[in-house]
Amino acid sequence: MTHHPTDPHPRRWAALAVLSASLLLVVMDMTILNVALPELSADLRPDAVQLLWIVDVYSLVVAGLLVTAGALGDRWGRKRMLLSGFAVFGLASVAVLWADGSAEVIAVRALLGVGGAMIMPSTLSMIRSMFTDPGERATALGIWATMASAGAALGPIAGGLLLEHFSWQAAFLVNVPVMAAAIAAGLVLLPESRSADPGRWDAWGTVLSIAGMVALVYAIKHLASDGWTAGTAAAALLAVVALAWFVRRCLSRPDPLLEIRLFRNGAFTSGTLTALTSSIGLAGMMLILVQWMQLVRDYSPLQTGLALLPMALGAGVLSPLAPAIAARIGTRTVLAGGMAVSGLGFLALWTVPLTYPWVAFSLLLIGAGLGSLAVASAVIMSGTPVEKAGSAAAIEETSYELGATLGVAVLGSLAAAFYRGGLPENATAQVRESLGGALVVAQETGSPGLADQAELAFTDSLQLTSLYGGILILVAAAVIWRLTPARLDLASVQH
Repeated sequence: MTHHPTDPHPRRWAALAVLSASLLLVVMDMTILNVALPELSADLRPDAVQLLWIVDVYSLVVAGLLVTAGALGDRWGRKRMLLSGFAVFGLASVAVLWADGSAEVIAVRALLGVGGAMIMPSTLSMIRSMFTDPGERATALGIWATMASAGAALGPIAGGLLLEHFSWQAAFLVNVPVMAAAIAAGLVLLPESRSADPGRWDAWGTVLSIAGMVALVYAIKHLASDGWTAGTAAAALLAVVALAWFVRRCLSRPDPLLEIRLFRNGAFTSGTLTALTSSIGLAGMMLILVQWMQLVRDYSPLQTGLALLPMALGAGVLSPLAPAIAARIGTRTVLAGGMAVSGLGFLALWTVPLTYPWVAFSLLLIGAGLGSLAVASAVIMSGTPVEKAGSAAAIEETSYELGATLGVAVLGSLAAAFYRGGLPENATAQVRESLGGALVVAQETGSPGLADQAELAFTDSLQLTSLYGGILILVAAAVIWRLTPARLDLASVQH
């Protein structure tokens, strides 16, 4: 029997398992390096610039290539793009065996970024094309969102377990068998789909999107770490010019590389804003909370990963249920309400004593609110014509990537300022730079009082940053409520 493109794919649920497993691994890989970084640094001894590039190059490459990969998938074939991404990701992971210096690790991380950029939008756009029934599609996207949340939580746990028994290379090599299995299963289970009339490829637009996004992410990262330097200013200027030019080209062409006109739909915009602001809050707070657990509470990497599980539990339970809840109480209520619940979780960290039971309760609230991301994905993808699925997926994934960068830069800088404000005026530069630096000085000088002062300042900075993060998310919830149509129904949007 011939499968018509508008019919649900007969093996769609098995195919979803392949897509979800691959997404789980990619998201885990984004967090697992944080755990492996100390051992990697001790082995390879990178200088400050090399260490920065080891950390940053993955996100720079992913941000730069998401738009191009999404558009290429629409034209070349989404299955072909996804399987090629699996292959690149797997080969890059194997290549770490030959990495005996920082430059090689940077190259491996860059190649992983290429594979990640090919995989991430392809999973979303394939779900859009396989699940033609809006209700089933919303459920599938709920499962997809659950895997993303689980990957973020399992990354540190998996990293901690691997590093207890193997070297830092294991954090890369764990990808290889999963990618090989994903390629084999994908060849059998995944259908090919592409845009029927993609139009001409915009080569100049491709250059502008890559240059603009890489420059934007670079400028945000370095503005937070180095301040307003000449290099940061040049990157920011390049980002503004290139992205403004890119948007203008997209709006003036009948076959744009990225369908910017999707933002004319209020529901699409509210879904994108949900993804962006959730990612800002989550990335910024996780960076500070992980440091607090390890440096103030003396948790091991594995204990830290386990301590973060309540957030994954909240998201894991609510994400698959979110579409059904939206069908009962309204899509707008779930989108804005979920953001509000996350915001309350952040505010709880500001108000409650920072003992673990209260921290776990706050993380549970934050995770439960993140269940609304499943509905955000359904709103974004369901309201998009299938031939523009790559554009919609690229926009959503770019929102997550930019949000994570902004979260670390903005909330991280805010926390650093609060930390310095809680230290004595005569504190040395190393003490003021970071809590880790302060603890080293305290140990070298035999000053337990200094360590106590620095830990108290960092704890206060965590709570104050939680307050501002909560306010940001609650304001976003109000804007999302305003933007989302009151009668928006996932079962009746365009398909």
